[in-house]
Amino acid sequence: MEKVKTLIIGSGPAGYTAAIYASRSNLNPILYAGLQPGGQLTTTTIIENFPGFKDGIDANQLMIEMQTQAKNVGADVRDGSIVKVDLAKRPFIAEDERGNQIEANTIIVATGASAKYLGLADEEKYRGQGVSACATCDGFFYRKRTVAVVGGGDTACEEAMYLSSLAKKVYMIVRKPYLRAAEIMRKRVEDQENIEILYNTNTFGLFGENGVEGAHLVRFKGEENEENYDIAIDGFFLAIGHNPNTELFKGQLELDEQGFIVTRPKSTATSIEGVYAAGDVADPTYRQGVVAAGAGAMAAIEAERFLQEKGEK
Repeated sequence: MEKVKTLIIGSGPAGYTAAIYASRSNLNPILYAGLQPGGQLTTTTIIENFPGFKDGIDANQLMIEMQTQAKNVGADVRDGSIVKVDLAKRPFIAEDERGNQIEANTIIVATGASAKYLGLADEEKYRGQGVSACATCDGFFYRKRTVAVVGGGDTACEEAMYLSSLAKKVYMIVRKPYLRAAEIMRKRVEDQENIEILYNTNTFGLFGENGVEGAHLVRFKGEENEENYDIAIDGFFLAIGHNPNTELFKGQLELDEQGFIVTRPKSTATSIEGVYAAGDVADPTYRQGVVAAGAGAMAAIEAERFLQEKGEK
């Protein structure tokens, strides 16, 4: 069985940054990149809010640069996924999809989260061409244009407010007859002049020649007064939540009610000594690449200090 001081599960800014820091601390980490090497960022196009790139950078290019840097400082970056972990005792045992087993003194979980989609074929068709699950990442491209936000909770309201400061007009597509958001957020959205809320409404398709140009909507679906109509939009933003990729750790690590890994305050330490969590898998609040990268650095530093204390470095 292969033995390693630090196993990093997942890539993206959190995983790759953890690998860079762990390598520079002589922990000789192994990183499994997972099903989506580079993480959620690879579903967007140009990133303009990651520090250090004055003209922005292609999201995939940024992840390639991070991966290359991790390899250059000595990280063993592997394709494939960890499919089983036993956290009952240290050293921990992990197994990849090929059946290879790894004994790890510490584990850094950086498996990320996946945005929830409506499940329309058009969402896939126009992904990166008008469909986005991150207003903060992509809103800048829609200055003085018309966009739609799907959702009626706090996140949807926050995204709509953010977009309203950039876009000419923002539609909120809300399937219920009300907003589920907190009173203060609800009032803010309702009072914003360039936000129009479409209640009792579902999206059943998108259309456009070169990217999204509009959405097919249905109001009062399944009722006598059902009505189909189209709206013209340039961008379609999903804000119906995220699913943390924590299936592997259920029943082993403490998770919150949404399924995100619970970490100690001002730390990436989880409920099990020697296991750390970084990035969106433990962050329902910020969900930004730069925040994930910072958490990855924290996790590697904490893992190194832990191994030092245990005399295992």
